[in-house]
Amino acid sequence: MTSGTPLSNVDTQNTIDPADKTGTAALRKDLAAFAAEHRQTFDEAERRGRFPVDLYREMGRRGWVGSVTPPEFGGSGGGVWEYCVIAEEVGRLGIVSPQTAIQGELWLLDWGTDLQKADLLPGLASGEIVFSESISEPGVGSALRSVTTTATRDGDAWIINGRKTHVNLGAESSLTVVYAVADEGLTAFLVPMDTAGVHTRGTDPIGLRLIPTADVDFDDVRVPSSAVLGSPGQGLKTFLSTFNTSRLGNASELIGLARRGFIEAVDYASAREVGANVVTDFQGLQWELTDCYQAISAAMRFRDEAAAVIASGEDPSFATSLAKSAAIDAAELTGKVMFGLVGGHGLYNDQPFWRTLADIKVLRTAGGSREVLRNFIAKQILRSDDLGGLR
Repeated sequence: MTSGTPLSNVDTQNTIDPADKTGTAALRKDLAAFAAEHRQTFDEAERRGRFPVDLYREMGRRGWVGSVTPPEFGGSGGGVWEYCVIAEEVGRLGIVSPQTAIQGELWLLDWGTDLQKADLLPGLASGEIVFSESISEPGVGSALRSVTTTATRDGDAWIINGRKTHVNLGAESSLTVVYAVADEGLTAFLVPMDTAGVHTRGTDPIGLRLIPTADVDFDDVRVPSSAVLGSPGQGLKTFLSTFNTSRLGNASELIGLARRGFIEAVDYASAREVGANVVTDFQGLQWELTDCYQAISAAMRFRDEAAAVIASGEDPSFATSLAKSAAIDAAELTGKVMFGLVGGHGLYNDQPFWRTLADIKVLRTAGGSREVLRNFIAKQILRSDDLGGLR
């Protein structure tokens, strides 16, 4: 039996409220100390495009990978506020992201059977099971209805055939969720990566290199009926139930990246002498910093409002789309201004500025591109009687 329970209905009594500055500050302090302790390892892994699995599992032991999973399944029993804080600090600090695992936990909490939850959630929460999402396909983009990967019944089993691309941790994961088309419609399957017929090819992304990507082929991959997540034909429903929430994690990482870029640029420009002045003395650049600060602050407010919508149990799709769109705008503006402030100093791979910009470019698309989000937001506004509350 499936639960269909959204994150908003998971026990949130122990979650951090944005007004709880003490709880938020403590979590941020712990994450910052962890990042500082392992800075060299994270930076080297990022340069090589390598997943730092040992540090990822240490994050699991500290409760950061299983932040939304209840304690009875090995998680820390948090909710949407913890999720947002962790994601934001991951972006700001440049450490390995648990975003994909958290999406997997949400899928299982919402749609998993009792057996699936018992078997998989503890491993996902601890980081022992590395999770990936085999969703995107070459030429399909955001159109889930155009998925070409197929799932065919064979007695009590299913046979999956198709090719997926842009799979974060595709080559490193031990479990993936595969979206394929069955006779009943789009369906999600939980597939161990060591199943016969699963083949991976690592790719070389420009950003988010701590969670590298891969192409994944499924050639006559046979899985039992118990591998179905939800029910056959419910794939679009399962996908949206999780991504309408996990989009907030992407927004939070972008906010963290914007903060990182802002801090890096201001720290450098404040000490960069130009004649008798420093770069930040010039009014034009001060205006640009003001624009960045305003955009980042606005994105944080959109994010916090969306988190409140999720916590209330309301449909979060509009609010999280606004939050992700605003976060993209803030991060891209900050990336542009950052390079203006640091000048030629930003043109080298041994400086942090390109890494920040590259991560922003990757997250611009992950969880919904700005163009897709703007289309959705506009349609929702035009369908409402009060023009989204502005009438």
